[in-house]
Amino acid sequence: MEKLINDFSVGLFFWQSLLFIALILLLKKFAWGPILMAVEEREEGIRSALDSAEKAKSELENLNADNERILAEARIERDALLKEAREIKDAIVNDAKELANTEADKILTTAKDQINNEKLKAITELKNSVAELSIDIAEKVLRSELADKAKQEALVSNALKESELN
Repeated sequence: MEKLINDFSVGLFFWQSLLFIALILLLKKFAWGPILMAVEEREEGIRSALDSAEKAKSELENLNADNERILAEARIERDALLKEAREIKDAIVNDAKELANTEADKILTTAKDQINNEKLKAITELKNSVAELSIDIAEKVLRSELADKAKQEALVSNALKESELN
């Protein structure tokens, strides 16, 4: 019986090996091909996705560099515009100050001229008033002095004496 079991075991082993090999061949022909192709396609998809990710990363880095460059240029341009605006403001303020000073000097000169003219006019009027007042006083004095005949003769004689002395 041992022989039969041995023969049966060898036969069983043979048939199992044959079935296993047949199964491997069938799997290789029908399962391994599609599985390997699916794995290769998956691997290619992953590789493609990684390449795309690298490209995207590279483009992102380029965009970031461009953004930084653009921001730096914008800052430089902003600073230049602010500087130009400050210079224009300073120029306008200086022009306004110079114009104000010039106008103030003109007004001051005009005012001084008017003051001098008014002063001369007042002095002239004062002289005229003093002259009129002097004439009026002299007239009143002369009338009071010349009202009496004796005073008139004394005045004439004094005037003659003074003219002879001079």
